[in-house]
Amino acid sequence: MQPSDKALVPFVSVDNMMRLIHHIGVERMITEIAAQIEDDFKRWESFDKTPRIPAHSPHGVIELMPTSDGEAYGFKYVNGHPKNTSEGLQTVTAFGLLADVYTGYPTLLTEMTMLTALRTAATSALVGKYLAPKNATTMAMIGNGAQSEFQCLAFKAMCGITTVRLYDIDPDATAKCAANLQGTGLKVVSCRSAEEAIEGAQIITTCTADKKYATILTDNMVGPGVHINAIGGDCPGKTELHRDILLRSDIFVEYPEQTRIEGEIQALDPDHPVTEMWQVITGQAEGRRDERQITLFDSVGFAIEDFSALRYVKRAIEGTEFFEPLDMLADPDDPRDLFGMLMRAK
Repeated sequence: MQPSDKALVPFVSVDNMMRLIHHIGVERMITEIAAQIEDDFKRWESFDKTPRIPAHSPHGVIELMPTSDGEAYGFKYVNGHPKNTSEGLQTVTAFGLLADVYTGYPTLLTEMTMLTALRTAATSALVGKYLAPKNATTMAMIGNGAQSEFQCLAFKAMCGITTVRLYDIDPDATAKCAANLQGTGLKVVSCRSAEEAIEGAQIITTCTADKKYATILTDNMVGPGVHINAIGGDCPGKTELHRDILLRSDIFVEYPEQTRIEGEIQALDPDHPVTEMWQVITGQAEGRRDERQITLFDSVGFAIEDFSALRYVKRAIEGTEFFEPLDMLADPDDPRDLFGMLMRAK
């Protein structure tokens, strides 16, 4: 029995996702995903919003990230297991799904390990476009793991960064990142400490994986006028910045109800003032005001960003060979006769 068209769902494997990215280009795809995120943030109030649903264990966390705009529904499954790297495994893996709200039928199933790296970088650079100092040219990239190259290329493409200063406690990670960025048009400086990495940087990105209250940046390391893109702290008990930095900064977040649980601001009082990025993007709130202001994007990742990335991929694969039809939905001739379909397949 051959599946009907109604049974088939477009599936994007890791191999096809990589082919799609190379077909479009890394920097262009990041920029276009960022544009989709920006458009969706402008209609923020049309989305269902909830903090992601976590299942914590001593080994890491597994999370579901759902949202809907009333026409489409999307979710992402994602894990965070910092110990995985020592076992030759990815710290983060993910897959995601889009569905039609009217029928409930899935319309896309895709890998999202690679796609999450792109959308995280896209979100960071989109926020940087609104908050980073004007004419910034240098970014410190502290934490040179799987996300680092995507961040560097995103800020190059969208914010005009020309120099990246790399640091990781593992010199091999820095060497890997520096090698991967050769030929991208960026000037790459490998550093021996976080203090050295931030020298002359107008943007500081922290992206570390350890699940602990870490202090990647101390208060004395952060001078006036910088933009901090803090993306490593993303679950309870996992932060990167000294509390005093937060008290000196204007803090911008995706969704406060989630960030207060998972972000850097879990170290602050529950009513500490923050600004939601969708309000900055729509002009309802102020972003960077002056040259001395310290802006901090306390990023934990939010479901609407994944929804935007899923919508982008769904459009991008139309008319291409970068997906395969997956026989995923039972489609009996009579919708009431599922058992008969089973018996006829014997």
